[in-house]
Order: sequence, then structure tokens, then C-alpha cells
Amino acid sequence: MVSLNIRDLLTAFSPSLDYLAISSGDGRIKIWDTLKGQVQTEFADITSSEGDFYAKPERGHLSVDYKCMKWLSLDKKKKRKLGSSLLVLGTGSGDVLALDVSAGQLKWSVSDCHPGGVSAVSFSTRDSCIYTSGADGMICKTDPQTGNTLGKFRASTKAISCMSVSSDGKILATAAAQLKIFNCSDHKKMQKFSGHPGAVRSMVFTDDGKYILSSAVGERYVALWRIDGGKRQSASCVLAMEHPAVFIDCKCFENEGVDDAGLYVLAISETGVCYTWCGKNVEELRNSKPTKVLLSYEEFPKNHKGALPTVLAAKLQGTAKPTAANVFIAYGLLVKPSFQKILMHPGTDIKLNSSQDGVLLPLSQSLSNTKKARDLQNRVTALDRANVEDALLPLPKVYDLHEKKMRNMNIVDHDEVMEESAESKDVMVEVDAVTTSMEKQLRLLNILGSKDDGILSPTLDSATLKGINLEDNIPLKKMRATVLSMEPSNAYKLLEVLVAKWQSRSNSGKCVLPWIYCILVNHGQYIVAQEKPESQMLNSLLKITKSRAVAVQPLLQLAGRLQLVTAQIDKVALSKNPISLHNDQMDDNEDDDDVDEHLYGEEDDESQLSSDDDS
Repeated sequence: MVSLNIRDLLTAFSPSLDYLAISSGDGRIKIWDTLKGQVQTEFADITSSEGDFYAKPERGHLSVDYKCMKWLSLDKKKKRKLGSSLLVLGTGSGDVLALDVSAGQLKWSVSDCHPGGVSAVSFSTRDSCIYTSGADGMICKTDPQTGNTLGKFRASTKAISCMSVSSDGKILATAAAQLKIFNCSDHKKMQKFSGHPGAVRSMVFTDDGKYILSSAVGERYVALWRIDGGKRQSASCVLAMEHPAVFIDCKCFENEGVDDAGLYVLAISETGVCYTWCGKNVEELRNSKPTKVLLSYEEFPKNHKGALPTVLAAKLQGTAKPTAANVFIAYGLLVKPSFQKILMHPGTDIKLNSSQDGVLLPLSQSLSNTKKARDLQNRVTALDRANVEDALLPLPKVYDLHEKKMRNMNIVDHDEVMEESAESKDVMVEVDAVTTSMEKQLRLLNILGSKDDGILSPTLDSATLKGINLEDNIPLKKMRATVLSMEPSNAYKLLEVLVAKWQSRSNSGKCVLPWIYCILVNHGQYIVAQEKPESQMLNSLLKITKSRAVAVQPLLQLAGRLQLVTAQIDKVALSKNPISLHNDQMDDNEDDDDVDEHLYGEEDDESQLSSDDDS
């Protein structure tokens, strides 16, 4: 079993924690509603250049390489309003994009803002401006409403790997070869630290602006640096982890009788484990042991080959008590994440239950023979692009409008041929591979004979059914009253007919099974007493039921795969140029008018038709 590596995963909660943005590296951005647990909207094929959004992109969404993501609020009051917030992204090509999530479109873009790529995005609530850093060593200040550049300055001669702005917007921190602190008003350097040997991945200020926390690639710790304007360049505290951190967050809480605030630190590792530390001061924080939030994999078999669910994102909401904090966590798989608010107590690890919802299981993989596993087999699993490695289906050809019309005509002709051939016993109709394999299994179990003996004559059906129409939607009470009014012998004969009909598939199980159920419940004793060894009707009914039940799960999986393929076809069809589609529709309308005029001419002028036939 392999845990999902979230090293290249970009996540960002909305300011009110009602939405979560996820980008898994394929150029797509999904916005999840954390209250409903479903996708709110999805962004794909976003181009940074201004132009027509309906025009087909040259390279597609896979060519977009997002490097950083930040969800900022334009309104100081944190309300559940998407219109008052922006999702700002930086790309590897140096562009900065701002998405209006409520409108589902690109609000503005800055092309080639940082040549070489954008590394970090931060937001200052005091002066309402966006700060970005990149490989060029520059810091750019941008207006969030218009996307206009308000100013820029050089912070380093080397590439900046990470950048963060304090909550009051007064100071700014950059990480390159060294970790430097700048004054946002005059851009002067206030303090510098030794920094990390590797590239800094995540960095955040404390609420009071006295400390800054950072973590680097390949380093299994979180460093705490004190901002006091002094000459000290080493870290004040180091918090150890088992794997490198990809995200850091912190909150301050008040200490009774002490001026300095306590710190609550949160970090998520590359393997999707959430760590929290708590301390009333730096010394207590240094000596504290981390509290972990991880997922339980008891429902997954030991030979599971796919990715396992992990903690995808987390955010500190505040402290409920001096030593406890509320944490909002997104966990599971990228296909179907779950959201939960938990109360963290220092020293008490939490294990979250994980399920296989959203996992596409291969047909060869059998679940363990437990009650919980058997219940999972009856569920419909979700299917998404991230879990289709076992759904090896050929990509369907997307037909244009004319080809689709010709294909529909061929289907109609084929159906007419099938109806004519079905009336003749000498013509054999070819069925698909799934039906053929099902037929073979039923014949091996002696459920179906070599001949179509399951098809009953109409006279026997009408005499035995006694005027009952199986296709009518009869209420259960009326169905029960009808069965009770029958003689036991007639009910037994009706049961034989129904079983034969279900066996021959001349009636669907939706129509036949309710009647079979009512007869077995109300005349069960007589049927068991009348059952003869040579007839074996009940054994046949049992075999048919088991064989049909086995086919349910593969059919559900096939339905999921077909839904995925159909969705892909529909999306490609909708992405066509509307102008060309409109022209095709106009051509079809003109063709239809010509056909109609020709038909009316045939009906009105019979003499002309006869002359044409003679010629």
C-alpha cells in the first residue's frame, strides 16, 4: 500500500473555509463546497492572454503549470460570498492569474510578471494589495481589483523560492540563499537569517508578527525565527517531523498574566500526515511532542495497489482552550475528499476513518471476506480521471454533425434488420461479448437449455396469468390481495410461469420479481410441499438469482466507465467553435427543408411519380 504523495498538490481554502481549491498538476482547478461535499465548479483551459474564452486553446490545459495558489478576500468581513474573493495563481511561465470563482471566469491576468516562473503569492489586508515573487528575484505589488502593477523592487540577486507578508502588511519575508525581512513601506532590509540549505517551500508569519515559520524541500523540520531586528541569524526553535512539510499554519493564543502569546503550529507532511505543536512560549514549544492526525486503512486490503487516502489540506480556525485548537481538515482522495472540523488536544493522536468511496477497484482485486467488505461491494463507486488506470477503454471518435447524422441512419437500418431477423428461426442474431459470456455461464449451470424452451406460448400465459398484466404498476397491497385470492395450485402454476419468464428474459425482473416475492411469502408452505425432485423449480430460481446478482457489480462499474467516456465526448463537443456549430445547424435545417419539399411534391403530384417510375 502506497500513500498519496501530496508534494506537488496545490490547495487553498477560502477565507471563510466554505470552499477548497485543489490543483493536482494537470492544469485543472476544482472548487469543492466543504459544506455539501461536492464540486462547486471547475476551471480548465485557462489562458493568460486576453481574448475569446470560447476559442480552442493551442496547447490545452496540460501545458499550464501552476506553481502557487492563494485565496484572498476583498471584503474584510468573512462572509460566505464568492463574489468578494479572488483565487490568485502563479504559473511556471511567469504569469499571474486571478479567477472570479463566483462568475466562473478569469478576472484579470498579468503576463510575464516574473520571467522564469512565479514562486509565491501573498496578500496584505491592510493596504489590499497582492505581493508576488519569482525566479527573477523581484517582488511585485499588484492591485487585486484591476491587476495593474503598483510597484516592484529587487529583493535578491538569486531566485526567490518563497515569500510571505505579515497580517498587518508592514513587513515582508523572502527566502532565497538567505531568509530576509523587508519593510513594506520603504522596501529596506530589516533583518536576515541563515535560512535553509534547500529551497523553502512554505513560510508564514505569526499573528502578532514576532515570529516567522518556514520549511524547506527535503528537510524534516519546521524552523521558527524571531523577528526583533537583532543580528542573530540562527533559528529560535526547530520542530522535528518524520517527513518534509508542504504546508505550515500557526495561531496565537493568550496566556493569562503573560504578555507574550502562546503558539499553536500546524504542518502537513508530504505523506499526508498532519502535525500540531502547542506551547505557551518558545521553550515549551521546542520541548513539546507533536500531535498527529492520520487516516486508518483498516477497510483497505493488504494487497491494495492504488493510492491511499491522506490528509490533503488543513487550517487552524482558532483555539477553544489555552491548550486545544479547532482544525478544519480535508482528507481522503482527490476524487472525493471529505471535510471535518476536529478539536485537537496536545498529546492525543487522532485517527480518521477512511473509506473506499471514489476508488476504482480492478475486477481482479477481491475484497476481504468480511461483512464490511461485502457491504462495500453493493456500493456504487465514483470514477474520475485520477482513478481510471484500470478502465482501459479505447478513446471514442468524436463525430461531427454530418457523421453523427449518417451514423444514426445506419443504426435505424440495423435495428430494422434485427427485427426482421428475429422473426425467422433460421437466422441467428449475433450478440455482444458480455451477453455471450452470461449465456455460457447460465447454460453451464443448466439454467438455460440448448433450445429456447423458456419462451412460453401466449395461450399458456393468458390461461395461467388469469388476466394479470405484469407490466402494470400495481400497488403492493393490491398485488398481495390478488395472490391471496388464488388457489394454492393456481399460485404454484403462476410461479412456474414467472420463473420461466424471468429465466428466458422475456420480462424484466422489475415486473416479475414482485409477483414471485408475493407468491413465495403467501403460498410458501404449499409450494415447498408440491416441489418435486424432477422439477427443481426452486433450485433453478436460486441459481438464476445468484447468477443475476453476480453480474450487478461489473455492470455498475461498466456504467461508471461509460459515464466518464460520455462526459469526455460531451465536453469535447461543447468546446467546438460556436460559429461552426451554428453553420452546421443552418446547413442541416436547409437539408431538412429540401427533404420536406420533396416529400410534399410526391404526395401532391401522383402523375409525376408514375411517370418517373415508368421511365
